[in-house]
Formats: sequence, C-alpha cells, structure tokens
Amino acid sequence: MSDKNTNNIPLTYKGRPLLRKDNIIYYGSMGDKYIAMLQILSTRKVNDLDVADKVSVQLQLTDSDISSKDRIVKTTTKDGLYDAMDIASIWLERALASK
Repeated sequence: MSDKNTNNIPLTYKGRPLLRKDNIIYYGSMGDKYIAMLQILSTRKVNDLDVADKVSVQLQLTDSDISSKDRIVKTTTKDGLYDAMDIASIWLERALASK
C-alpha cells in the first residue's frame, strides 16, 4: 500500500478541474475567461444510490465585475450527469478556443 494520501488529488474531467459544493459542480478554472456550472436539480434512487436525474448547465464568464445574472452566456437542462458534463465540456472548449 502507498503512504500517499489520495484524498488530496483534485478531480478533473477532460483535463479541467471539477469542484463540487452540495448540489453544484463547477467545471473549469476561475483563471480562465469561462467556467461551466452544473446544478443537480433532482435525483433518483438506483440501488440505494442517489443518481443525478435533471441537471442545469450554465456557461458563465468568470469576470467578478459583471453581475451574476449577466455572467451567464448559455444555459440548458439535461437528463443525467453524463449528458450535462458532455455539453458543459463542449461549450467550455469552444468558448475558451474563441478568445
């Protein structure tokens, strides 16, 4: 067994950081121009495990000088976390590529 603490390894998806706070997942780096925010709206039970059912996805600007309402660039709702992460990664890649 390794003595290293694996709890300190940050979560990533397709090379970008993931941070979860309660039912909200932030995807991307605050140092970039854009991030994606995923909010789990509802869950369902699968073998005694809560699984995301409806997920709101927002592409947002990270500029703190802009009001939180005006930071939202795109928004959608997806069925399941996989579909939500898929669209979030596409939106984020495209937004960050078009500097």
